[in-house]
Amino acid sequence: MPQYELTEEQKMLQDTVRKMAKAQVEPGAEHRDKEAKFSWEMVQLLRDNGLLGIDFPEKFGGAESGLLSLVLVIEELSKVDASVGLLPAVQELGSLPILLAANDKQREKYLPGLSTGKQLAAFGLTEPGGGSDVARLKTKAVKKGDYYLLNGSKNFITNGGVADTLTVYAVTNPEQKSHKQASVFIVEKGFPGFKVGKKEDKMGIRSSDTVELIFEDCKVPAENILTQEGMGFTIMMKTLDFSRPGIAAQALGIAAGATEYAINYAKERIAFGSTIMSFQGISFKLADMAINVEAGRQLLYKCASVLQECPKDLSRLLPEQVRLSSAAKTFCGDVAMRNTVEAVQVLGGYGYTTDYPVERYMRDAKITQIYEGTQEIQRMVVANTL
Repeated sequence: MPQYELTEEQKMLQDTVRKMAKAQVEPGAEHRDKEAKFSWEMVQLLRDNGLLGIDFPEKFGGAESGLLSLVLVIEELSKVDASVGLLPAVQELGSLPILLAANDKQREKYLPGLSTGKQLAAFGLTEPGGGSDVARLKTKAVKKGDYYLLNGSKNFITNGGVADTLTVYAVTNPEQKSHKQASVFIVEKGFPGFKVGKKEDKMGIRSSDTVELIFEDCKVPAENILTQEGMGFTIMMKTLDFSRPGIAAQALGIAAGATEYAINYAKERIAFGSTIMSFQGISFKLADMAINVEAGRQLLYKCASVLQECPKDLSRLLPEQVRLSSAAKTFCGDVAMRNTVEAVQVLGGYGYTTDYPVERYMRDAKITQIYEGTQEIQRMVVANTL
């Protein structure tokens, strides 16, 4: 069983990112949320500190520090701004199909830019007709000689409007069974026929870029297909198995940040002549919040330590490994929602105002129960592995 006690290097990374987040990310978090614009300043900060390639191969410019190190980075950033914490998570998500399934030529072409963060990545799966039900996805790719023509649309795509390199799921063999119908393609933002559509106006993670992608006879070189036709479902499923811990880390960071803020507030807020921390109704609430964070952290760190020992290829994960990935995402997402609601309650009327960050934490938390596979889908995955 892999160990998930942090190494000295991981503790140093955690401490470094925590200090950087407090000093350089937290001060602008409220403004970025209100402005609801993608922050290239935050991208550059992560690039300069090598935080967009934590789990990428050293050969291509990444740190190759493993999934647990990536989880630590996302957690610490998300404690102060979940939108910034999402940047390294989505860099991993959008690049995972390439890391898992690309040939040497594709890896040499795309991974240097992605590993260093010079190029941003996005993953195009969800469509207006659904995200969880992949059999209903309609974007099609038809081969025409040495290229494919992609037609269709994707929505709710994180980083879709700012990414240089996108991995896109499209149906290539509609007559086949659902798990053999689709393929994954590497699409560059400059390919003819590809454009960015509607930008979503969201409740939370407001400075994160979330858009519609439109493909109208988008011309993609045939050499940009990953492995071969019909492998899309296999690539997508393993991509999500490896990427869910990143969203779990975002959720954990949100929960931990809200909990820490509520505890500090309760130690200073005076009511009836005492700090509200001295009241059992508040102290028990904070105790449960702290318990939830620690339980989520242990589950997530174990999950990351197990998955980082698995090869990044298309070999199947064991049911226990898949279960850990879904369980960590589910538990941490639920903790994020529960703890942020409680944090607002601890602050009372102040918690409901934008003068304090806990209402932003609460708005940010909700998406962690929805994307990267809803909590309902995750529970189905867990049940199917029992």
